[in-house]
Amino acid sequence: MRETKASDDKRRRLDREFDIIVWGASGFTGRLVTEHLYTVYGADETLRWAMAGRDLGKLEAVRDELGAGRIPILLGDSYDSSSLQAMATRTHVICTTVGPYLKYGEQMVAACTRAGTDYCDLTGETPFIRKMIDRYQTEAERSGARICNSCGFDSLPSDLGTLFMQQQFNARYGHYADEVKCRVKYIKGGISGGTVDSMVNIVDAAKSDPSVRRIISNPYALNPSGDHPGPDGTDQTEAVLDEDFGAWTAPFIMAGINTRIVRRSNAVMGYPWGRGFRYSEATLTGTDLWGRMTAVLTCLGLKTFVLAASVNASRRLMQKLFLPKPGEGPDATSRREGFFLLKLLGKDDEGNALWGEVAGNRDPGYGSTSRMLGETAVCMARDLTDNVAGGFWTPASITRPARRATSSGCSWTTKCPPWTVMARTSGAVDRNFCAWGAST
Repeated sequence: MRETKASDDKRRRLDREFDIIVWGASGFTGRLVTEHLYTVYGADETLRWAMAGRDLGKLEAVRDELGAGRIPILLGDSYDSSSLQAMATRTHVICTTVGPYLKYGEQMVAACTRAGTDYCDLTGETPFIRKMIDRYQTEAERSGARICNSCGFDSLPSDLGTLFMQQQFNARYGHYADEVKCRVKYIKGGISGGTVDSMVNIVDAAKSDPSVRRIISNPYALNPSGDHPGPDGTDQTEAVLDEDFGAWTAPFIMAGINTRIVRRSNAVMGYPWGRGFRYSEATLTGTDLWGRMTAVLTCLGLKTFVLAASVNASRRLMQKLFLPKPGEGPDATSRREGFFLLKLLGKDDEGNALWGEVAGNRDPGYGSTSRMLGETAVCMARDLTDNVAGGFWTPASITRPARRATSSGCSWTTKCPPWTVMARTSGAVDRNFCAWGAST
């Protein structure tokens, strides 16, 4: 007879020293995750967590800055597999911010799959995820390690937003939507040197490796191997008038990872939305001539950046003039004043429709992402039981049986037009990193 959830959780918590280890805690995003965990969960036995990295001095500086003297510090190195293996065996969950993941991520994934340790990250690197699935899926299934990639702004709002829309659509119409569109209405946020480094690394890998180019161009690159492709084509690259939204749209830079994650969610959950499910992302630029011009200029800017990043001389010039260096990023004021608003439309082929939105009240890439990743780690440490098998999951597929990332981290509501969905405050600390809503 299977033990109860509480018994499962108690057994799992007792057999290892920590619930969560934040790997890369002295990096730009890692220190924000650390700050979030300390602010919300403190340093008592409620959540047993530790900071980890390769530089003791930097880790101590972060801990001192937070006033978190009781948080343990662990040392390791991305190129020292034995140190990572030792770390993975001491915790239930590794929460890692160490990127670019194509450069520094594989050894930690390998350590976790061998140790049966759960893992979450914030990678937006589709080739990295594909390669890790191919190399470690079987081992993860054997050991019971649950690996969840892309738990930051890319791709948690898109993935959980789509899951929520499908749940609401099914509740209202008795079946799932045939298509979900996600459109960025507003976004304000900065960029860090680590993100720039990851983007440049992808460009370099694509230049030298044809397999990387094939992965990037495949809209179903993250679906299980052998699956037949669905109806979605390549991501939007030009200015397009979206008749459903009545506005011009430009490409969304995160669509390349978000769309693949959403499609993988549908696949690993057993295609509840159907094999013909369609999903797309773009940025709304306006309804008039200026909206069209903005869309065209956005397309031109994105293409120019990719071209410039692929040429060493122009890349070095950009890095010298305005791109942030590794370890640099938006300051506290910019993170606090940032925000995002995503509009979603679910519809079926019979003409039924459901509108919704996902909103964040912090800088999406850092202020919101650090909360998303931190709460995903807590979800995996506290709310998953042995009923969730080992393997590579997505935010939507792994949090469907565990509600923390969707209930504790977000507020979920349904409303009739006009949409008015606001993030709520829980106690003295705003623990809602997103607000969710839907309306007909």
